[in-house]
Amino acid sequence: MHRTVHFRRDSRGTVLIVAMLVLAFIAFLLGSYVNLNLTTSRLANRSYCSNVAFNLAEAGAEEALWSFNQTAAGSSAAWVDWQQNGSTAWRKFSDFDLSPNTTGWVKVYVDNNNPAAGIQPKIVALGSASPFNSEPTTKMIEITLHRRSFFAGGLVAKERVAFQGANTSVDSWNSDPDNDPTTPAVAYSYGIRRDGGGVASSSVQDNAAMVNEANIWGYVATGGAQPEIGGGSVRGADTPADVRVDPRRISTDFVANFPPVTAPEGGASIPLIVSTTSLGTPGAKTTWRCPGIVLAGNDTLTIAGDVTLILTAGPGSRGISVTGRASINIPAGASLALYVESDALIGGNGLANGNAAPVSCLIWGTNTSAGGQDLRIAGNGALKAAIYAPNGRVTLNGNGDMMGSVVADMITLTGNAAFHYDESLGTYGTTTPFGVAKWRELTSQASRQAYQSVFVGW
Repeated sequence: MHRTVHFRRDSRGTVLIVAMLVLAFIAFLLGSYVNLNLTTSRLANRSYCSNVAFNLAEAGAEEALWSFNQTAAGSSAAWVDWQQNGSTAWRKFSDFDLSPNTTGWVKVYVDNNNPAAGIQPKIVALGSASPFNSEPTTKMIEITLHRRSFFAGGLVAKERVAFQGANTSVDSWNSDPDNDPTTPAVAYSYGIRRDGGGVASSSVQDNAAMVNEANIWGYVATGGAQPEIGGGSVRGADTPADVRVDPRRISTDFVANFPPVTAPEGGASIPLIVSTTSLGTPGAKTTWRCPGIVLAGNDTLTIAGDVTLILTAGPGSRGISVTGRASINIPAGASLALYVESDALIGGNGLANGNAAPVSCLIWGTNTSAGGQDLRIAGNGALKAAIYAPNGRVTLNGNGDMMGSVVADMITLTGNAAFHYDESLGTYGTTTPFGVAKWRELTSQASRQAYQSVFVGW
């Protein structure tokens, strides 16, 4: 006997509804997946354009910085391709083909393309990346520049800074707090001292900074090793009274460039200076060339006016020898820039500088061999000078005040002197390259508003 089974119509309807719901769910998933992919693609493209616009802005700012430094190097063509109006300059770099269907450009504006000493110019760059049929993405950055200085720290060495005295100290002050060289310089005094006395070595060796018994009112930095601190201290104005070595004032990532310097050309030739004499003309700039300086007994070399003295004695010889009670005197109102490639010994009564600002006595070591120059400076009075000898071994020996800055291959302090870094030297130089003093991205409408008008119409 056979039985015939008949499906009910409502069962067939239920299966159909379930199938339609499953298909609708699959369609929903597929649609969500496609939408997710589209959203992800749009976000990725937006992120890409944002990064590209930022990179274009940075590249444009670098072009402007290159032009600044070409000007500092004496090039007359640094701003040739830029539009200029007075002290401002601007330029657009365009037609960047970044990827399929994406183009870009960058506009760069400079507020002062040939700044006077002490002025910090600004670069503003606006980068744009535009996808096909989409709104462009823009990034704007503002960079404040400053001239790099040969004397950005108090005692700075390639290889080693070593304190060998039992009671040496380091601190700082600013002889030109209003940044105006036409106003009288401020002499150092304990009452105006600051905690900016920087001691640094770019070496990674363990003996890079041998503080030993010295008391540093400022900072100590090396290229990698911890400084050697015996019974001395490293402190600042914000250091707790019971802390002798403040770890916040020690760093091990110091990096510095030590570019060589060359003596200027020209100058009137004179014989070897061997007795009491005067060099220069009051109130005038003069340049002189001579084989060297040899002073003994009570001999005195007195500087008059603004003197540049180039010593022609070669490496391995002694171009300066000041012994006995002899001295080199720089009266108030006079200045000396001394270029020396040879070794030098300045003892006796040393360098007697009657000016408050150490910048009035500049000693430039022009030797190009690492460690190939020996500069020894001592004396009975205060030393006020800025010494830059990137390949020299500089030894300072005295028990009084030493003011200014020293940059060398190796620096040794053998006496018990108090060294005072003049912070105004940190901005010294009218031909030194520019570097970045401050950098920020302008993200808000308010921060961009100040520059909106300068980017219109070009």
